[in-house]
Amino acid sequence: MTRRAEFEMGLFVVLQFMFMLSLYFTCSGTILSFRLGFIVYKLGSSEELLPEISSPDTSPQPFLPFIAPSPMVPFINTTIPKLSGLCSLNFTASEGLIQTTSHNCWTVFAPLLANVMCCPQLDATLTITLGKASKETGLLALNRTQSKHCVSDVEKILVGKGASSRLRSICSLYSSNLTASSCPVINVDEFESAVDTSKLLLACEKVDPVKECCEQACQKAILDAATNVTLKASEPLTDNSVRINDCKNVVHRWLASKLEPSQAKETLRGLANCKINRVCPLVFPDMRDISGNCSNVLSNQMGCCGAMESYVSHLQKQALITNLQALDCATSLGTKLQKLNITKNVFSVCHISLKDFSLQESGCLLPSLPSDAIFDQDTGISFTCDLNDNIPAPWPSSSSSSDSTCKKPVTIPALPAAASSQPGLYSEGVTRLVIFVLSLLLVMLLS
Repeated sequence: MTRRAEFEMGLFVVLQFMFMLSLYFTCSGTILSFRLGFIVYKLGSSEELLPEISSPDTSPQPFLPFIAPSPMVPFINTTIPKLSGLCSLNFTASEGLIQTTSHNCWTVFAPLLANVMCCPQLDATLTITLGKASKETGLLALNRTQSKHCVSDVEKILVGKGASSRLRSICSLYSSNLTASSCPVINVDEFESAVDTSKLLLACEKVDPVKECCEQACQKAILDAATNVTLKASEPLTDNSVRINDCKNVVHRWLASKLEPSQAKETLRGLANCKINRVCPLVFPDMRDISGNCSNVLSNQMGCCGAMESYVSHLQKQALITNLQALDCATSLGTKLQKLNITKNVFSVCHISLKDFSLQESGCLLPSLPSDAIFDQDTGISFTCDLNDNIPAPWPSSSSSSDSTCKKPVTIPALPAAASSQPGLYSEGVTRLVIFVLSLLLVMLLS
């Protein structure tokens, strides 16, 4: 059965909204109409899971979005920044990509969405913009001076549209990101003479975001192309893998120059998601408390589950992750516990679910397929969560550590399943949040 979804946005998010609001009122002295953007949830149940990870249909199933009635609009800074005038890239032509990036990297959510949405979209935007510029310049990279100005300019543009001002640290955005680094080829003609471009385009012009992560057809073609380009180097490196990775970036830019922007974005985000879903991004703190309480679960179940609950609540504060990342995190944590001689399946004993590894008490797991945050005048900034919250965290077997995502024993749909509920199902948690926000706002205005 479909479970009730309780919408409880973290207090720190609400307080940041209030802080921004108070700053704006202080600076302008004018009370405007704001609308708080709530997270959009798609609700699914374990009974609706697909037998295996599958591609979405051309006509996706209908879903019932969890959109709260919104009393305030988020303040989004749309100031026009003063640019250097020394960047040769045409960011105006990439306005749609820039806008999507600013939403994915919106100031409050950027650190939480960094791994899944913000940084992959920022990287795709820069790659596509540089790739399109190569059609006029004939170059697939900028020199270090140009890159420095362009990185600074794009950061100012994004901040001017509401993105976080900490993108450099959040996404490791450096001036070298737009250069060739150690790749020996940046000229388009030279690149095309060294690479089987027909094979590359055939493999990458239309990437299935699910099949690609398992079959790796495009990834293999990119690796072949990058390897061929590295052969043009006059001096070998001690670690050639560094040069190959640098040349992969050049290959991505060439691909972006040959595809329509929307198609290029789909390809680049799909490739990025294959990497994202392979690794658990969470940092596991010390496990001494679990080790002490769970060494003999049968005689100390209450103490063990209390320690597990406390530990998992610590993990939940780190980031929003995808359902497949949650699966990786469950495997990682289970393996670490087994190394501490905890052989009993404490996940089952303590009812640990995949949703417990992601941020928020309601268990927001982002879809495993690429997705974007959306700005709407009525609902503000929103993004989709996959609430398949009845999936128990699997306890790793002796062979599970070597399994790839394509062979995981737990079945997770590529997209959230359709919800079937009554209209009043979602109102309880939302009402509490709206009352809380309005109370804070009233206190602030009266003080």
